[in-house]
Amino acid sequence: MPDETRLPIVYVRGFAGDTEGIDKTVKDPFYGFNEGSTHVRVGARNVPSFHQFESPLLRLILDENYKILVEGGQDAYLDSHESIPSNSIWILRFYDVSATTWGAEPKKFRIEDAAADLLILIDKLREKSGATHVHLVAHSMGGLICRCLLQKVLPDAGRDPADCVDKVFTYGSPHGGITFDAGFGLFERVRDATGLNGAEVFGPERMYEYLTPTADHDPQGRPPDWRARNMPERDSAHPKVFPRSRIFCLVGTNPKDYDVAFGLSSAAVGAHSDGLVQIENAYVPGAHRAFVHRSHSGRYGLVNSEEGYQNLRRFLFGDRKVEATLADCRPPSTEGTTWQAEVRFSVRGLPIVMHEQTAEHWCPVQLPSSGDPADVPLTTAFLCSGLRPHGSDTTMRYALQLRILSLREQSGFLSFGDHLEQTADFDDTLVVDIGEGTWAAWNSLIPGTIRSHEPSGTSLQDEDARAGTWVANIPLPASAQPILGEQARIRLTVTRWT
Repeated sequence: MPDETRLPIVYVRGFAGDTEGIDKTVKDPFYGFNEGSTHVRVGARNVPSFHQFESPLLRLILDENYKILVEGGQDAYLDSHESIPSNSIWILRFYDVSATTWGAEPKKFRIEDAAADLLILIDKLREKSGATHVHLVAHSMGGLICRCLLQKVLPDAGRDPADCVDKVFTYGSPHGGITFDAGFGLFERVRDATGLNGAEVFGPERMYEYLTPTADHDPQGRPPDWRARNMPERDSAHPKVFPRSRIFCLVGTNPKDYDVAFGLSSAAVGAHSDGLVQIENAYVPGAHRAFVHRSHSGRYGLVNSEEGYQNLRRFLFGDRKVEATLADCRPPSTEGTTWQAEVRFSVRGLPIVMHEQTAEHWCPVQLPSSGDPADVPLTTAFLCSGLRPHGSDTTMRYALQLRILSLREQSGFLSFGDHLEQTADFDDTLVVDIGEGTWAAWNSLIPGTIRSHEPSGTSLQDEDARAGTWVANIPLPASAQPILGEQARIRLTVTRWT
């Protein structure tokens, strides 16, 4: 894709903690966006293996022709140049003024100040690059700084956030705050009351302050039904709200490899987390999201991961959005039985799983239990038609694994009388090939290996007459019909993505 279509990227890092942590952070010229990794957990035994990931910063330079522009510093470069290329990466160095290493009196960190500095940087980049918008990429608390900009700073200035920000991608951001399984709420109350190292920014009272525009602020304080992770929907009642459809939240599901405080953090936060942020707090409802088995940071972290980068790259630069839905599913409505789906999404040529929701990782897809037919979203993927394995002239191939599990309870306890551990009631993989046409086949019907499979026969036909939207319904194998109903199917919806 030509460079002129690229927008400036601004990276916003996460929480550094106390003064010592801030001083360490400002020593890094790129605030951690330049960190790579060499560890990955693959295979049935989940053991560490070597996989060299160069860092998102370097990969964007190598893969997408982005540039780093400094002359002793970003500000010096911007001040000394009338124009800059739009395909450039910039770091919001909001912690510099709070460090003690520059010989000046450090300034107390406030999210509102960081968000205001972000707006100054964005406006300068737009002016000097000629780009109408920028992309925001953020880790952890950085996502809250971005939301403060979108939900408070820009609205307070009477500006529409969608006029200057195109897309927002967050890695493990605590959109719903940080809460703990341990302590019965005591840890949260102590944190919010004492403001230990500034960590009260992850509590509901402080979040209400910096995520609510002045015009909507309740003088009586946070309303009881206010939830930090909710963003209003852009509509006629809220015409200047940033659209949630332009936000992607990467959710980590691996707490065990988050070794901060000798593992005490992950123990307190709980198993359904990335070690610091609980899964349900790591995304904005209504925004796009993917779940990957990575921890909040460290050698198995989200930012320095192939999984994170591949989702980032396709969200920012992809040209197709594909939504996979389990349509008209109707599991048996049996008292005491809960139905769940596990989903994995893979792309041919990549050494990682792009999206993974499993019971083992505390994030299965819950299926309806009412007995009425329902549509259940499985995953949304962003695809680049120009990306395919090196030297390959074959179709683009994607795999969606679907497993259906049932859990039975008796008198409030799980019943194991007829239970087979690690065994699904249904387990199959839909293999989708995209080339001159689109083909889909269930692995159970493919003879031999998937690797040797060549799509054949009539390609899938568009079942939607609307321009710009392509829809196809793929029937489930016969073995799934007694579980999900005779009308259940996978519905693929493809729309253009820019």
